[in-house]
Amino acid sequence: MKSLCRYLLILLIFLPGLAQERPSNKSKRLILKDGSYESVREYQILDDRVRYFSMERREWEEMPSSLVDWDATGKLAGTSSQEALERKNEALNQAAKDRSEEESRAPVLMPGIQLPSSGGVYLLDTFQSQPVLSRLAQNGADLQKNLGSNILRGVINPIAGSKQTIELKGPHALIQPHVLSPAFYLSVDPGDQEAGYDSRTAQDHLKLVHCRDKKGNRIVLTIEIAIYGKVKVRADYVDVVVEPVTDYWVKITPKQVLNKGEYAIVEFDAKGSANQYVWDFGMNPDAPANPASVSPEPEKSEPVLIQKPRKTNQ
Repeated sequence: MKSLCRYLLILLIFLPGLAQERPSNKSKRLILKDGSYESVREYQILDDRVRYFSMERREWEEMPSSLVDWDATGKLAGTSSQEALERKNEALNQAAKDRSEEESRAPVLMPGIQLPSSGGVYLLDTFQSQPVLSRLAQNGADLQKNLGSNILRGVINPIAGSKQTIELKGPHALIQPHVLSPAFYLSVDPGDQEAGYDSRTAQDHLKLVHCRDKKGNRIVLTIEIAIYGKVKVRADYVDVVVEPVTDYWVKITPKQVLNKGEYAIVEFDAKGSANQYVWDFGMNPDAPANPASVSPEPEKSEPVLIQKPRKTNQ
């Protein structure tokens, strides 16, 4: 016990001196009156002398304080601090901008559920009291499978006096929501000139259709063109709300509870022509689990500036 007390007493006596001997990691310059300078890590003014740790020789040295141009040294230190602060603020602003862009491309819907930055169309469902995000693939008469996230477009242009339909093969869609009022998220590319709309004007271009059965297949809509040129698009539309989530995503929700059956989200261009490739789903609360195509992602912390590792003292 006495040895421990003696050791602590020695530390209390010598520790302040050891702390003063340890150089800091900040680089400074002492500007001398002859126009030269000394690169130092830190310095101390001791009466008529200045004691400093030389960056060049890696040791403590002293010189008369009268040799130092203190006005120039102080001015340089102020300029360096201001430049460092400006660089730091610029980096922080850019990091915040990048963070905001990242959150806009991949918004978090709830803890553990985040839309992917790659885009696509997704159903936010609940299965066995757990939220699940499932991807809807585009479907069409001559489209078997689309695993990509880019939107495929093909406008139906029947000749005058003809009739054409968007018909999906099979009685049921792959994705079956388990809630009566599902929410869908569709990615929007602000720079897509072909789409002709953005997240704020998507309300006029995205519609929900209740499909009708025809011999085991699903009819999404029928397009008729009269001989005199009038176009009629016949479909069983369902009222929905299309609202922007970010510049890159919109949310589609039905205004009323959906009855059991088959549905499709249809995209229309500025001229009112329908995209023949649609996103289909079926309403069946008793259906088995959908494939969870997006796994939960951990929440990301705020961006930090990259700092160089500190050098150990020699």
